[in-house]
Amino acid sequence: MEPIALSPKDAFASIGVGTTKGYELIANGDLSAFKVGRATRITTESVRSYVARQLQAQQEAA
Repeated sequence: MEPIALSPKDAFASIGVGTTKGYELIANGDLSAFKVGRATRITTESVRSYVARQLQAQQEAA
């Protein structure tokens, strides 16, 4: 079964950004995050949506 939420480390690694940039993406609303106790989790859907938006923007710019 595929996870529906990832740790920040795994989510950031999956899109190839560092910790600082990853948390900027959360702060900007580009990635959806929530807390489970003290642990932050990022939805895989928001990661996929972010990548799709980046690809769309790149195609439009070309």
